Amino acid sequence: MNIARTLVIASNVFREVIRDRILYLIGFFAIAFLAASLLIPEIAAGAEDKIMVDIGLAGMGLMGLVVVVVVGTALVNKEIEKRTVYVLLSKPVSNAEFIVGKHWGLSAVLAVLLMAMNTLFLLILTARQIPYPFTSLMVAAIFQFLELSLILGVALLFGVFTSSLLAMLLTFGVYLMGSFSRDVVTLASLAENPSVRQITQYLYLVLPDLSRLNFRNEAIYGLTLLPQPLELLGNAVYAVVYTVVLLAIATLIFSKREF
Repeated sequence: MNIARTLVIASNVFREVIRDRILYLIGFFAIAFLAASLLIPEIAAGAEDKIMVDIGLAGMGLMGLVVVVVVGTALVNKEIEKRTVYVLLSKPVSNAEFIVGKHWGLSAVLAVLLMAMNTLFLLILTARQIPYPFTSLMVAAIFQFLELSLILGVALLFGVFTSSLLAMLLTFGVYLMGSFSRDVVTLASLAENPSVRQITQYLYLVLPDLSRLNFRNEAIYGLTLLPQPLELLGNAVYAVVYTVVLLAIATLIFSKREF
């Protein structure tokens, strides 16, 4: 895989998504969070600080997920429908460069989106004199990016062999199941049927364990509730390896398609 060609594809994806006014979500987030910061103290006196930080983190995650599900699932299908994929693949561009370039490009958009929303989030908290644990929030933001990058890999995987609508539904389904996979295994362990327990174990092994990347609740209370640095590093490696595997599978499926 040629890095230079991959970066060219990534930069084209970045510019295209930015031109689609996706960054308007930043303004929407700022307005919604500012409105919440004015409303919440009126209805949750005494606990508004923690609630505001929680709402901000959840809002950023939701915005990022919308971009991944809506834009990420259509990245490959859009090229096929416009027939620009023929032009790309007729050039010295491999399937891996095409898929990875798409992933890097939209990941860069997600990084910009999250950085901008985090900046506005902290500025509004500061202006409203709401205390917040800066370091733990930054750790949560980094893992939020890794989580969205992993789900983007899922979106690209489904996008190479299904329609955009079906890929959106499947990606969102994987996100929900990955978020609660650990809870499902815990509940299944109480079941009397061994088949149910075995199926849930298999699902847990196959589906991404997104709880390893979600530290939004812990970050609200500072560094004390976050895992130790070695465990955090292990979780980050897990996200990167899982994403690489998803992109490898997507590349393999894409290479088998006939256009």
